[in-house]
Order: sequence, then C-alpha cells, then structure tokens
Amino acid sequence: MSHSTLNQAVLDSFFPSSRADAFFDALFGGAEEGAYDIRLVCRSVHEQEIDLAFELHQRPGKCLACNLTYGLPQVFQRHPVLQVGAVALAVAQAVGWDASTMRWELGRTEEHSRELHSIPFTLYRV
Repeated sequence: MSHSTLNQAVLDSFFPSSRADAFFDALFGGAEEGAYDIRLVCRSVHEQEIDLAFELHQRPGKCLACNLTYGLPQVFQRHPVLQVGAVALAVAQAVGWDASTMRWELGRTEEHSRELHSIPFTLYRV
C-alpha cells in the first residue's frame, strides 16, 4: 500500500480548504471569525492502519493558541459541515478498503507550536 495514493492533491479533494470557511460560517455566522485553516494530511499508510491528521494552521492576525482546540475532536466527529465520516469513506475507497471492514477515530488535539495544532485521524481495517 502506497503513501503516494494519498498524496496532498487527493487529500485536498476529499477535504477542500473551503470547508474550514463553511465550518466557521456555521459556528460563528462568518468565516472571518475562524482562527485557523484546516488541512487533511497523511502521516503514514500501513496494511491495516492509515494515520492522517487534520492540521489547524493559524490564520494571519488570529491566535490559534487562544482558541479552544482541545474539544475539537468531538466537534469534528459530529459536525455535518466537516463530514469526517464521508472523508474516512473516501480515503478507504482510495486505498481499496471495503467500507464495511473499516472504522475510524479522532485522537486528542496535539499542539506542535503556537501556530500549528493537529487532530489525529486514524482509519483501521478490521
């Protein structure tokens, strides 16, 4: 199984950058209120596990560290604009997994720097 199957262009098609603006529009009534951009990235691909992450990149003039990013995995899991379940399905199909043998989960928010946090997003083949 190749990491190149899930290159950045493919991941961007599954989770386009415009989805962050739609998310903040739904949460706050305006995309300009969002403190970060969201990007789906691939960390590693294995036979039974795919490690992805939603990276939260601070927007210019905003403060990512000032925002409550630690409760986000639960919000991401259920929010209809983000469609994380549909993203998981698209990833599974891209690597040839049968959707009925796949489960996914979101991990705890990781703080890499004041400007970059991430939410681990793992798919498992069961």
